Amino acid sequence: MKILYTNFHSGDGGGHTTYLVSLARALSGRHQLFMAAPADSRVIRVVGEEALATALPVAFSSGLPTLGQQWADMRRLRALVVEQGIDIVHANGARDHRVVMEAVAGLRRRPKLVFTKHNSKPSNTVGNALRARWGTDRVIAVSAHTRQMLLDSPYRRCPIDVIRNGVDLQKFVPPAPAAGQALRARWTSDPDALVLVSNAGTDAHKGWIDLVEALATLPPAMRAHIHVAIAGREPDRDLRERVAALGLADQVHFAGLVDDIRPFVASGDAGFVLSYDVETISFACREMMAMGKPVMVSDYAGLPENIEHGLDGWIVPVRNVAAIASQVAALYEQRQRLPAVGQAARQRALRAFGLDDFSRQTEASYHAALQPRS
Repeated sequence: MKILYTNFHSGDGGGHTTYLVSLARALSGRHQLFMAAPADSRVIRVVGEEALATALPVAFSSGLPTLGQQWADMRRLRALVVEQGIDIVHANGARDHRVVMEAVAGLRRRPKLVFTKHNSKPSNTVGNALRARWGTDRVIAVSAHTRQMLLDSPYRRCPIDVIRNGVDLQKFVPPAPAAGQALRARWTSDPDALVLVSNAGTDAHKGWIDLVEALATLPPAMRAHIHVAIAGREPDRDLRERVAALGLADQVHFAGLVDDIRPFVASGDAGFVLSYDVETISFACREMMAMGKPVMVSDYAGLPENIEHGLDGWIVPVRNVAAIASQVAALYEQRQRLPAVGQAARQRALRAFGLDDFSRQTEASYHAALQPRS
């Protein structure tokens, strides 16, 4: 197959980049791949450096001031589809989905259009209705929760496959005992510390500020031993000011953007992803679990699908500061047990989070899209 992936995100791209690079690494040996994304996107850089796909810089801009650029983007995509005989276009966001739909309209040999729903935003808009009717042959939902959202939207008319995100189980492995210690020393030298880490990012909707608010309510003698470390871009100023106002600036650490998150994850005792918006199933959660770190998640969207509460992680009510505080206190009191819970997390990852299943199921979705629909 000739497969064109599209992604409108510039810069790092977060989970979208992880998703696309993972698929490209798995499928590049069997199929001819193309990647259309903004020129400054990490996904374009990575697939170019690793020779995984032919890169096509496309801005996927929007708004009246960029109509000329949008028209040029659409023509470039249409030319690529025709010249290369693309079989599958796999779109990953509303903006690139729209441009692709317009680019292939009216083609005698139109490629099949597959769309992955990566967020928990409602899909009951006019734009989604148009794309579901004219620009989608098959939909991939990354969690059962996402599938239900799609069934409650215009995409109910399309075949929907639930394909949960996979992670590289050979890359994300339990660290050696000394791994992460140098980085942990940046957070604390306290031998009794509990260090909670997250590589899910610093956006407000990731819920990390709820964890900080919860930490502030704990008894001072316990609170002094608990540290939080977060990888991602510089957080918004108002959130940093809130951390300082709670008196926790010395216990909440921002690691910045990290190319290789493994030493960062290794520096912690447990992970957390406490999202309350946008989230689906979280690559970050699955990467931490694959590394043998138990993870605390909110009961939002598909996050609970990763966890069996109390066995390989913990599920807390979304944005419930009191419940989060109670769970953190329990983790501190039972911190000697955390490695055993982490082993269970690793075993769950081995059973359910592998790249082989992820790529095989996605490939099967492409083949199904190419079949005539009854």
